[in-house]
Amino acid sequence: VQLQASGGGLVQAGGSLRLSCAASGLTFSRYAVGWFRQASGKEREFVAAISRSGTSTSYADSVKGRFTISRDNAKNTVYLQMNNLRPEDTAVYLCAVSPRLRLGINLADFDSWGQGTQVTVSS
Repeated sequence: VQLQASGGGLVQAGGSLRLSCAASGLTFSRYAVGWFRQASGKEREFVAAISRSGTSTSYADSVKGRFTISRDNAKNTVYLQMNNLRPEDTAVYLCAVSPRLRLGINLADFDSWGQGTQVTVSS
């Protein structure tokens, strides 16, 4: 399984970014996908997750109303649209996949992880 996150960058507060997570080496539609982030010196934290079909989503309270997770199973890709970004959103963002039926939000729910993409939000 390979997961490649992309789309990060430097943006001013209030700006937007769209992250992508491209997957290969798996039957993508059989996996839920999650986005997590890890700021420097802090623990990795849940951001958002989407079910296999895309019909169910879950968000951390800190990003609700600002971030939107979506997927395109035909392209083996999950997206994270991030609007109204804040300096506290600065982190490395990573995607991961889970074969579990239940849409999890914990690190232990996800089996395979990709390398992250850096998001930096300036004030």
